[in-house]
Parts: sequence; C-alpha cells; structure tokens
Amino acid sequence: MTRRPVPLPQSFIDRPIAHRALHDKAAGRPENSRAAIRAAVDAGYGIEIDLQMSKDGQAMVFHDYDLSRLTGDTGPVRGRNAVELAGIGLTGGDEGIPSFAEILDIVAGRVPLLVELKDQHGAMGPHDGVMEKATAEALEGYAGDVAVMSFNPHSVEEFGKHNATLPLGLTTEAYKDEDTALLPAATRARLRDIPDYDRVGASFISHDVRDLDNPAVTQLKDRGVPVLCWTVRSPEVEAEARKIAANVTFEGYLA
Repeated sequence: MTRRPVPLPQSFIDRPIAHRALHDKAAGRPENSRAAIRAAVDAGYGIEIDLQMSKDGQAMVFHDYDLSRLTGDTGPVRGRNAVELAGIGLTGGDEGIPSFAEILDIVAGRVPLLVELKDQHGAMGPHDGVMEKATAEALEGYAGDVAVMSFNPHSVEEFGKHNATLPLGLTTEAYKDEDTALLPAATRARLRDIPDYDRVGASFISHDVRDLDNPAVTQLKDRGVPVLCWTVRSPEVEAEARKIAANVTFEGYLA
C-alpha cells in the first residue's frame, strides 16, 4: 500500500535552507557541526543535514561515508560506535561528530530541518532499515518542522514504514556518468526520470540546481509538487534557480 503523502510545510519554502547548516570552516564552523547548526538557527535559515549510521545503529550527523575528508581520522563512519564518533574532532572546529538527537535538541523546533538519509550501501537498493528506524526513533516527540529525504527511494520508503506523519522527499539529479560512475548504468538511467515519487509517498523533491530543466522535474512542478534545489553557491545562481525552484539549499554565501 502506498503511503499517503504528507504536505511539505510552508516553512521549507519561505526561507533559504543552509546546506549542511551555516558552515564556514574559516570561522570555526565545519559542515554539519553544532556550531554551524547554531549559526543557522541564529540567522533564521532552514537547515539541511545528512545522516550516517554508527556501528551500534545510531543516527549521526555527518555527510561522507568515510571520516578522512572531514576529520583527522580515516575509515568508514559505520565502523565506529556513536561514542567513538563523538570523540573524533571535526577539522576546522573544536567539537566531535554530533548525534542526530543532539542536533534535534539544539534546533528545538526553531527553524525547519531537512534531513537527508545517506545511502548506506552505495547501490541505491533495498537494505536493512537500521538507519531509517533509528532516525524515526530519534524524531519521536520532536515538535518542530522536519522533512526527510534520500537519493535512495528504498530508504525513503523504509522510513515511511516507521513514521506516517512527516513529509518525505526524493533527492534527485541527472545521474551523469562523471558524477555517479559507481552506480550501474541501468540504475542511473532509471533514477534520472524520478519514477518512484508516487510509490514512496513523496510530497517534494530536492533536485540538482544544474539540472532543473530536466523534463521529469517539469512534470512534477506542473503537478504542483514543491521543487527544492541543491547546491546553490552564489546570488547569481540563486536568481536563476528561483525561476524554477520554490526554494534553494545554499552554501558559501548568505542567501
């Protein structure tokens, strides 16, 4: 049975969304850090964050699968438990990797929170659902505006089994060879057309700003689907994106 779509709150449209929070490494605010979250809240922006899973099944706020780009450590995030990850310092800041529960406590419903579930197995296929269940459990009792999305339609569908009240979305793109070479060509060709939108009970998409003229995006927009976009890095690109998209996810400047 298809999950009934939950409408995306207006709060996700009426203010720009800070990509991985309002990060600025030079100012001591690494991406997806507590400092970047607090800065975004203080500025009144919406916030987009990424979730990866710890070895012991906890949702951690971190973008990459591997620790090396964003910390002084190496190895997969899911190879460490939550306590170990909390003790690994984020490069450019003075704090460790935060848990999703910590970030929810900091935001405390003051601004909308757009949560991206990272694909845990790298192939956009079905998986064990541990991340989705942990995310839903962390959100129990949270009173603010939250929307959950993923590039992986199976992940969106799985989260929907654990939560019937939050809006779901698909993170989408052109799936060009140079950007997603690790995915099978057939998978890329399929996902490019956003065929799972209705099946997973989605109520919005967040699409690559470089591909907003994709016919699949146009078709959804013509149906009244809210189109968010990522990642906008200048006022000029923002102005062009807003001709199509209802809102932007930005970084590197103040939208």
